[in-house]
Amino acid sequence: MSGIGPKGAAIEVLLAARRIADHAKDEGALWDDKAPRATCEHVGAILADSVLQAGLNYATVVRPRVLAILRNYAQVDTVSAVFGLTQEQKTGEFLNWRHHEKVTRFETLVAFLKDWDIEDAQDLRTHLATERFCDAVQTINGVGPKTVDYMACLVGIDSIAVDRHVRTFAKNVGVENNDYHFLRRSFCCAADLLELPRREFDAWLWRRAASSGQKQLSLGI
Repeated sequence: MSGIGPKGAAIEVLLAARRIADHAKDEGALWDDKAPRATCEHVGAILADSVLQAGLNYATVVRPRVLAILRNYAQVDTVSAVFGLTQEQKTGEFLNWRHHEKVTRFETLVAFLKDWDIEDAQDLRTHLATERFCDAVQTINGVGPKTVDYMACLVGIDSIAVDRHVRTFAKNVGVENNDYHFLRRSFCCAADLLELPRREFDAWLWRRAASSGQKQLSLGI
């Protein structure tokens, strides 16, 4: 949106939001079952989901691993507990993942949260509501705005994570600006226009993509 002043930018967001909202209404967003993404209080599962989800099939790769963590590591639900596991070099076993990139990212994120004195899901929720923390956590290699928004959705903050389904929806309704922050603002505004909670609209977009044969499912917790 280079060269567009604050007023022009706001108008562009509103125009995009109206296109998104009108199409979503036509597709049944106001009448389909209303079910927001489930929230999670298990820090180990939240962080695993957030780190693994990028670039992987959710239904077949990520979701089974997160559910296994909830089932097999019920007590590893705080940052201290997860940090202790990483110090024992059990991260790969915990995630059921061997590639060093995501393992390292997970361990770095856990250490980062520990340094910020974050212990449980409520602490994480509080910090994710602040710009300072959201900017700081993105200094971790591989953690960008989508990961931050995705994590925020998991802990119950009313937002929208701009994934490929969101981008596809925007493109299909003629929204040409593909800047992450622009799309997040536009989809959040569209949810407001529809008078739907943003997390509920976010979940509807996921379900719509799944019903079109794309098998990315919301976490069933």
